[in-house]
Amino acid sequence: MPLNDTIARVTKRIEDRSAQMRSTYLDRMRRAAEEGPRRAHLTCGNQAHAYAAMGADQDALATGRAPNLGIVTAYNDMLSAHQPFERYPELIRQAARAAGGTAQVAGGVPAMCDGVTQGQVGMELSLFSRDVIALATGVALSHNVFDAALYLGVCDKIVPGLVIGAATFGYIPGIFVPAGPMPSGLPNDEKAKVRQQFATGEVGREELMKAEMASYHSPGTCTFYGTANSNQMLMEFMGLHLPGSSFVNPNTPLRDALTVAGTERALEITALGNAYTPVCDVLDAKAFVNGMVGLMATGGSTNLVLHLPAMARAAGIALELEDFDEISQATPLMAKVYPNGLADVNHFHAAGGLQFMMGDLLDAGLLHDDVMTVAGQGLSHYRKEPRLDGARATWVDGPRKSENEKILRPAADPFQPTGGLKQLDGNLGHGMMKVSAVAPERQVIEAKARVFHDQDSVKAAFKKGEFTEDTIVVVRFQGPSSNGMPELHGLTPTLAVLQDRGLKVALVTDGRMSGASGKVPAAIHVSPEAANGGPLARVRDGDMIRVDAVAGTIECLAPDFDTRDNATADLSGNGHGVGRELFRAFRENVGLASNGAAVVV
Repeated sequence: MPLNDTIARVTKRIEDRSAQMRSTYLDRMRRAAEEGPRRAHLTCGNQAHAYAAMGADQDALATGRAPNLGIVTAYNDMLSAHQPFERYPELIRQAARAAGGTAQVAGGVPAMCDGVTQGQVGMELSLFSRDVIALATGVALSHNVFDAALYLGVCDKIVPGLVIGAATFGYIPGIFVPAGPMPSGLPNDEKAKVRQQFATGEVGREELMKAEMASYHSPGTCTFYGTANSNQMLMEFMGLHLPGSSFVNPNTPLRDALTVAGTERALEITALGNAYTPVCDVLDAKAFVNGMVGLMATGGSTNLVLHLPAMARAAGIALELEDFDEISQATPLMAKVYPNGLADVNHFHAAGGLQFMMGDLLDAGLLHDDVMTVAGQGLSHYRKEPRLDGARATWVDGPRKSENEKILRPAADPFQPTGGLKQLDGNLGHGMMKVSAVAPERQVIEAKARVFHDQDSVKAAFKKGEFTEDTIVVVRFQGPSSNGMPELHGLTPTLAVLQDRGLKVALVTDGRMSGASGKVPAAIHVSPEAANGGPLARVRDGDMIRVDAVAGTIECLAPDFDTRDNATADLSGNGHGVGRELFRAFRENVGLASNGAAVVV
């Protein structure tokens, strides 16, 4: 089928908008690539330092022409999603050696967990950790001894930060190697129910802890469809994973076989072989459009609306919110995975998963097939799914039909005709909403405002019984310049309780919500933020506000709204404690949320 008109038009607009920036970027990458293998330009002393600890691999590194892989790892054993990476370096070294190459851990990048820091001061470092990860990736690869890189990362800010770093070193090939989701535990909807019961005092902390531990119970990514799993989807749609590798559980024979296959493929696509595939050729405008289509078709995380523009800019491509909105309008919602439905990512994978979805979207003309991927030319490679042949991974034709249409449907018969995200604009600024989990009757709300400057104040008001009528909760001074733009996911149980009591409620904020948030309508990432003079600073308690996700508007209806003075907030407490002192330069130099809230790109 020919390419969808909207997809073609948006892609052309992105390419035209990005032409000069992309040309400059590619020129830099081509000049770097023309210098040949990086190690050839090092002195003997430089190389001796790089190879001193490599034992039996020293001769191959110093005198041979075998490709050398750099491993950039987000391993730590505090994050369940990243704990499986502990085993990967040795597995990769063995696989590289068997294939005639070598591999070294180039460096580590930090990986913090939004689940651990949710509602805590540490969350104020979360978004900025993406830029730190990009910087750490640059440091890791700056030694110039690598012919390709393997990027080990999964969760919220880790993959976007790694992509920014990989794009900056776009003249070398790179493959993203995932760890996979943990097996299914306590269903996510049951966990959410216990959280709401705790918020209302129906159950105690012992019951809450029991439910949380039953849900988050083993190594691997959390099983709901939040930012971590949205990242894994994105890497397949953009051609940076091997096909079908996103949602294979950790510490299984197929998972290990895919890691070995990723190592072997990375050796094949270096400049020393016949299939040279630098990251700069993978990360073009079409790849980013494919990623946005995947985001909409799966009902993925709102955080990617922040991350994709920053990732794209590192590759010389300019994305705007209008691109997300138009692609969402053209893309059917094909998946119902928690919080958009009851299934988790393991159920989604079993129903046909990304291979069914990508094949069906290609057939519907909603994806670009003419792209370069780490698997080869053409996104059609991603119609195939991996199987074990002995101890090795092989690829077979993927499913052509869904095994469970309560979880996964074809593009011709979707859950809804448009995607999961909606752009919002009006006199309150520019924001967006994840609508895939919001019931249609809750997508338009007009109510009085209650204004707060932090989420704890909202919870305190709830405990005092102050919410007795339809309310739009405005939480401002939560943007990147204010306090690093922490997620406000801790408000979800509170607001969900009010909604379940029959009230119409919505959230409007210049902060973020978790990728796991959903059923409460939330206008988030509102930009410009209040701390920078944005219109949210003029909202007062009692103002009538209209949040309309159908029309795509967020409006304050007060007649004197435009002539008011801006409220201010005491932000002095945001600058110290739990490492916040170290991020002052980030808060002072961060870009707008609508452009990705980035510092380094």
